Amino acid sequence: MSLTRYLSVSTLIRSGRRAVALYGAVLVAGALFLAPRAACGQEPAPADAQRPRRVAPLPDQDLSQDIPEEVLRIDTDMVLVDVTVTDAKGLPVRGLRREDFKLYEDGIERPISFINVERKTGLTRPLALVFALDTSGSMTPDELERLRAAVRSFTERLVKRPSVFAVSSFGMKVKRLQSFTDNPQKLDRAFDRLVREPGGLSTHAFDAVDDAIRWLAREAPRTRERRLLRRAVIVISDGFPVGDTVAPETVIERANREDVSVYTVTLPSYSRLMASTERTPLPTPLDVSGLAEKTGGSNAYVTDRDYEPLFRALAEEVTSSYVLAFYPSEEKRRDGRFHTVRVEAPRGLTVRQSRPGYQSSNK
Repeated sequence: MSLTRYLSVSTLIRSGRRAVALYGAVLVAGALFLAPRAACGQEPAPADAQRPRRVAPLPDQDLSQDIPEEVLRIDTDMVLVDVTVTDAKGLPVRGLRREDFKLYEDGIERPISFINVERKTGLTRPLALVFALDTSGSMTPDELERLRAAVRSFTERLVKRPSVFAVSSFGMKVKRLQSFTDNPQKLDRAFDRLVREPGGLSTHAFDAVDDAIRWLAREAPRTRERRLLRRAVIVISDGFPVGDTVAPETVIERANREDVSVYTVTLPSYSRLMASTERTPLPTPLDVSGLAEKTGGSNAYVTDRDYEPLFRALAEEVTSSYVLAFYPSEEKRRDGRFHTVRVEAPRGLTVRQSRPGYQSSNK
């Protein structure tokens, strides 16, 4: 029986038939309660309504604008890839547009549904970033003090963005010193709590990065001010992991799955082991693992007493990125297999992407 008919019946029996009127009122209330539920889509949708929505911008849409809010609510069929582009000098390249990129799924070019561009002016892409800082016994007190100053300088360049930061330390074990915050005073206090482990024989660098990725996935916001956050871990160490319980391959896989880029900074204690600091630094175990390259990050070496230039360059790189998104082909969305993704930019430019591919669902 329709809601209109219930109201009519209620009107007719209003004189004297209180019991029936009460019954009609209950039915009316039930109809009013159920109607919004159906309107809100809580009833099972037709099978064809479950298909993913296209979000490709209109031909005249400004692609330098931030991702619209509705894009953030699309289904999980869409694949996002963070991309950093650098020139021949290693400097970040900004201002590229969608037509400047080519995206390949398993070697076959796929249309890019949208691109989110980091702009030089105006609104910028926010960050969710974890500092993983080495406090093992191989770190000298002087290094630790200069590290505090450099990291403070780094965060000062980024706190004006709508971003959040967390701080952890590692040596014999991983310690979380500050949960995600945008408060500079809280970050300063966390850096002040960095204490060197004088007798520490272990450097759990991979464990620290793994913990940071989990931390980002579970507690960091995914969006802020209607914009996707870029997720990153900056691990600062002497470059010699010892005693880790998590394999590098597992850390890389988790970083790819959670769209986290890892940046490594190797401190001068490593450089002092070489006969001359003019030589190209030998790869550290962190480098050899491919942790940075396979997650869209980079490796950097501090070879002098001034950390500031390196951290300035690192801050510029971390904040220079593009988000490319595409829909996998129909036959690959539910086959339960891993599919490669490769992004190309114009000739002469180098592309680093946050993940080498995606794992499709088997449901």
